[in-house]
Amino acid sequence: MRTAFVAFDEMTALDFVGAFDPLTRLGTMDLAPFPFEWDVCAPAETVTATANLRFEADGVGEPLAGYDLVVVPGGAGTRTLREDDHFLAWLRTADPDLMASVCTGSLLLGAAGFLEGKTATTHPEATAELAAYCEVSEDRVVDEGGVVTARGVASALDLGLYLVERLTDAETRATVAEQMDYPNRR
Repeated sequence: MRTAFVAFDEMTALDFVGAFDPLTRLGTMDLAPFPFEWDVCAPAETVTATANLRFEADGVGEPLAGYDLVVVPGGAGTRTLREDDHFLAWLRTADPDLMASVCTGSLLLGAAGFLEGKTATTHPEATAELAAYCEVSEDRVVDEGGVVTARGVASALDLGLYLVERLTDAETRATVAEQMDYPNRR
């Protein structure tokens, strides 16, 4: 399974890392029944998240086609990027089996056309903005088949664990959650 973790300036670091950590444990803990490979994909070689935290990209502006899973974080940068035709065109190069977002990352999925006819969730302060693209849910994680969205920043861990279970099984999710000492092991 090839996974693209999208990164951009002014993303919220926890949105990115919260989903990244449980998912990459599929590989680092040798829990996936398939090879788990991942890349940080961004429009620039280095992106700066909020609070000046920097991330280095593995792929810079390269098409997202060929990835099985694409994960998009949220953050203040989504407000300008959802109006950025170049960024949205790059995001539209994705044609994964599964697209996921955390927090206001769903605004980017909506602006790129991935949420048409679907229900999604986002940070509570961005629900009116998301309503321009789809039906809005207040659920913590919303699964619409090919698109999974998670609510606010802290829901990134919930999304990562949800995707672990969706890609494998409930036992693997529980194993990862226990290793992370995550109390919501379900």
